[in-house]
Amino acid sequence: MSVQRKQLDKLGRKELLDLRICDLDIQITDSPLAPRIDQLYQELTAHQFKFKPHFWLSDDWFCPDGITGVAIPFYLAHKKLIQLERALTMDVEGGDKQWCMNLLRHETAHALLNAYKLEKRKDWQKMFGNPNKKYPNTYWPKPYDKRFVLNLPNWYAQSHPHEDWAETFAVWLRPNSDWRHRYADWPAIKKLNYIDQLADEIRRQPPKLKSRKTEHPFKQIKTTLGEYYEEKVQRYDADGPEFIDRDLYKLFGHPKKGKQSPKASTFLMNVRKDVIESVEYWGGEYRYRIDRTIRNMARRADELELQLYWDADKVKTELVACLTMLVVDKMLKDGFHITL
Repeated sequence: MSVQRKQLDKLGRKELLDLRICDLDIQITDSPLAPRIDQLYQELTAHQFKFKPHFWLSDDWFCPDGITGVAIPFYLAHKKLIQLERALTMDVEGGDKQWCMNLLRHETAHALLNAYKLEKRKDWQKMFGNPNKKYPNTYWPKPYDKRFVLNLPNWYAQSHPHEDWAETFAVWLRPNSDWRHRYADWPAIKKLNYIDQLADEIRRQPPKLKSRKTEHPFKQIKTTLGEYYEEKVQRYDADGPEFIDRDLYKLFGHPKKGKQSPKASTFLMNVRKDVIESVEYWGGEYRYRIDRTIRNMARRADELELQLYWDADKVKTELVACLTMLVVDKMLKDGFHITL
């Protein structure tokens, strides 16, 4: 049974989670996504492209092979669903304008690649690599490798030749990115100049492929929101930074008999939000996973009867450093998982 848009605002969390995704009465045209897609079209028009990708709502961001359009997560089409996503995962991929535009430009690059079959060109392959390279489940980026531009988090351009193309195109397309100056002394400037020349060649040409197909549209997703988030949270839980008791002892010291100080667990929960923001910024990890690690730290600190003996600001700074180290250590051992 379809739930009208206005009704969504009146539903509590439990009622929302019982809804099937296919029963949501949502669409792009009257959502926060509409002006952002309009902006993307304006950016393409400014470069005189005839090509315009089509968009539909699904359960994630993606551009399928052989299709000249882009899927956008359904939750971005309604403020109530955005709130639910943030409450359950602590973040919303594409939830603010800048992040959303970075993603739209990135996925548009994939659609453009399909439309003009660019990966078959020898010059494209020479610049970006083998397009048939198997997508890895994880990748190990080099944070200071200047052969790759920076657009999405976690040095995503380094994950695969297709993603290198998409990230480079996104930087090139973004208005006022000043890429000529910003990347002037980076080897990545060769890729940006290549796209600049390639765009001049193809911008007025009709696409070779004009597929308006969609894949996995939200109206075909019969799982409930509860099932969707249960699976999503399990996926996040399966891969995150882990700590050992020694990390806690370095932060708080060993218990001291007869001395009463604030509980370490209370301190951890009080500084949690500030610490999550800092670690996310420096480590590139999902907020949900950082939060889970801090909560696990608090539980273990109670078991060890740890207290806050030292200056709170000093321990907070060291906690950020500790968690960032754990995130980087996980990245170096296991890599970042491919998500787009």
